[in-house]
Amino acid sequence: MAAERPQRADAIRNRRRILDAAAAQITTAGPEVGMDDIAQAAGVAVGTLYRHFPTKTDLLAAVIAEDVSAIADDAEASLARVRAGARAVDEVVGFLQRVAEATAKSHAVKAAAAGLGVQGHGEQTDETRAGVAVAELLQAAQRDGDVRPNITVDDIYLLVATAPTDQPQQIGRWLELVLPGIVAG
Repeated sequence: MAAERPQRADAIRNRRRILDAAAAQITTAGPEVGMDDIAQAAGVAVGTLYRHFPTKTDLLAAVIAEDVSAIADDAEASLARVRAGARAVDEVVGFLQRVAEATAKSHAVKAAAAGLGVQGHGEQTDETRAGVAVAELLQAAQRDGDVRPNITVDDIYLLVATAPTDQPQQIGRWLELVLPGIVAG
């Protein structure tokens, strides 16, 4: 059995450019943006785009997977700050705000994916990483008495799902309204 060859450096750069262009184009132009437009914005030939992503659904799934990975990285960074002495409740609140803001920025990408039937939101390992880190954040804040004891990871995800991502200027107000429901006292 032949070993799989590593990707060439230019192929890796092209993939990155395509993903960045896709996220930007779909966010600004909406889900109907064409693959030709994405290729042009990435500075690659359409054939190059299709070699990396045979369908628009494949491309959107990859963009969403990157979003999920970034959320997992953020949750783990928040947890690392708590382990280094930061207040857990501050990290929970900061995480909520950052995820809501990031979701607002990529809202068009997620809407486009839903319209094309993209299933899932990234690698299961990234979803798991995020869930584990958020659970530990909540447990630390609950041990400190700063977060209600009945708040779960699913509650945090539910809150993010209700964020006004189509009105990013309202995220601060949304946070003011939801915090009394999770913060103790």
